[in-house]
Amino acid sequence: MLRIYAGLYKGRKLKSVTHPEVRPTTARLKNAFFDIVQTEIRETIFLDGFGGTGNIGIEALSRGAEYVVFIEQLNETVNILKHNLEKIGIPKEHYRIIKGDYNRSIIKLAKEGFKFDIIFLDPPYSLLDYANPLRVIYKRDIIKDNGIIVLERPVDLDFESKYFENYKTQTLGRKCLDFFRPFPKGA
Repeated sequence: MLRIYAGLYKGRKLKSVTHPEVRPTTARLKNAFFDIVQTEIRETIFLDGFGGTGNIGIEALSRGAEYVVFIEQLNETVNILKHNLEKIGIPKEHYRIIKGDYNRSIIKLAKEGFKFDIIFLDPPYSLLDYANPLRVIYKRDIIKDNGIIVLERPVDLDFESKYFENYKTQTLGRKCLDFFRPFPKGA
């Protein structure tokens, strides 16, 4: 059972989905991520790039994020995400759900002028074999100059990005979190 671990909605349980393409971030990895960003999460504009059932984005709201955008493509999962947000009672002015393809959704957000403080990406791991989800973030310039991007991946899958500086990797078991930030201006 997925649950919220800290903050305003601590202890609330989240409904999950049994779909072969949906793999929720484990509690251990989720808590490691939030332990690392705990002093930076308050009042942020947060993107949950592969939102699933809301496990990460709802935790961010619980811990003080000002606004979360969830991107999710699967109908069944979007319905569960909506259910979880409504069940917890999170006001609609604190989040937005975009149902659609990740790249197209990023392009849409860029056209609307969004700039994020924190972007969390937990894509289907198979996507990382042929695509770099950081590329569209870079091309569309949707991360603030002091923002961070976190990518969840299996440890046996090598991932590099020429678009952002990888300044930290946190490994937990067979998964890890890569932390990226924009290169300094003029670098």
